[in-house]
Amino acid sequence: MSRKPWHLNRRTFLKGVGVSCMLPYLECMAGASAAVSTPGQAPKRLCFVYFPNGVGLPPEDSPHHRDWSWFPRGEGEDYALSKTLEPLEPYRKKISVLGGLSHPNSRSVLGHIAGDTWLTGGDLRGSRYLNQISVDQVAARHLSPLTRYPSFTLSTDGGVGYKSRVTTLSFDLNGNPMPSEHRQRDIFERYFSTNGAGASAQRRRSLKRGQKIVDLVLQDSKRVSRRLGRHDRAKMDEYMTSLNSVEQQLQRNEKWLDIPLREFDAADLNLAVDAKVDPEAYLRSTFDLMVLGYQMDLTRVMTFMMAREDGMGFGENFPTLALGINKGHHKISHDKTENHWEEWGRYDRWLTAQFAYFIDKMKNTHDEYGPLLDNTLTLYGSACSNTHNARNYPLVLAGGENLGAQHGAYTVFDEKHVPLSNLFVSMLNAVGVPTVAFADSNGPLPSVLM
Repeated sequence: MSRKPWHLNRRTFLKGVGVSCMLPYLECMAGASAAVSTPGQAPKRLCFVYFPNGVGLPPEDSPHHRDWSWFPRGEGEDYALSKTLEPLEPYRKKISVLGGLSHPNSRSVLGHIAGDTWLTGGDLRGSRYLNQISVDQVAARHLSPLTRYPSFTLSTDGGVGYKSRVTTLSFDLNGNPMPSEHRQRDIFERYFSTNGAGASAQRRRSLKRGQKIVDLVLQDSKRVSRRLGRHDRAKMDEYMTSLNSVEQQLQRNEKWLDIPLREFDAADLNLAVDAKVDPEAYLRSTFDLMVLGYQMDLTRVMTFMMAREDGMGFGENFPTLALGINKGHHKISHDKTENHWEEWGRYDRWLTAQFAYFIDKMKNTHDEYGPLLDNTLTLYGSACSNTHNARNYPLVLAGGENLGAQHGAYTVFDEKHVPLSNLFVSMLNAVGVPTVAFADSNGPLPSVLM
């Protein structure tokens, strides 16, 4: 077959002085203001933990309502937890249960699709996919000068998935999903190894101080782009953006090269875990790494997707592996039999217990400023309430006592006037990221964060 002038060989490289970068597959082959570190100032951290498929909400006339409805009974400080949230009872002075919050643009879409917008508030209605930067990445862009890594993006399945069924909670400045990591040993070796922040001597010799790979190959990329179609040009732009992101982290690593990692004890870490065999050990191993990352101040922003939406990925089988329930999480959420409420509630409780484990570790692990939990705002929840209903998200805000959090109550907000993005505005301001608006917010969240 003859090659057209615009066809590129699959092994085409972009080339600069001393640098060659292979291109991604193309059809024609068939990015905040810097924070200022204040010595002696306690770190301010954010964490977001997600579970899919909504929660069990038996109707009030069901015999299962009292025991297995996710949301508490009553409001204010005298609320009563059902069996579902009971594992959080020891920490009720450290948590706030939030009701009535959601993203207005997501209320009319299928609940599973709304998962892509949990931290973005983006617009995915109809044929649109107008996602935007996630709140964690807004914080990461601002707080990154203070730590070795801008953020940890973790999930049970890894990668990015695909539009409407992502495997990550984090989205970049252009609304593109950011790859998540899921293999604990790889995570440990990458971020916690004493060699992880190093840079090769060869690269140091090849590049002048401050010069980036992306700059060296930029001219060649422009030459190649002139020969590409519209879709391939967009793909090339994404590739160059990714290349720039990797190079930025390499330069960050070099800056931290002469600063030793804090000493730590990894004796209790279990890195030989498999989500397909022991989901509890897997999730808790990830939480252990997150706690250690905060303790060492490697980053101040983390996200963790405990499982993927719509019955996809390893998390679908967690109810069977952990509790012996003979159906997957997504199937449970669509079951119409009366007894499924107890099965769903038992699994919701199991997920709550894993989050309670994390809260307990954060509460009992200290740095020089006290318990990690007191300087970390953690949001736990989902992007739909009952199966496909993308409103009244089940949410628990934990920690952040030193950041202005006023805990101990169950508060139901009026969805007509208070979108979820208001909470994100308050969370950003609490960690020192000056924010007036995020997504469709109309102000800060009243009462919970002062």
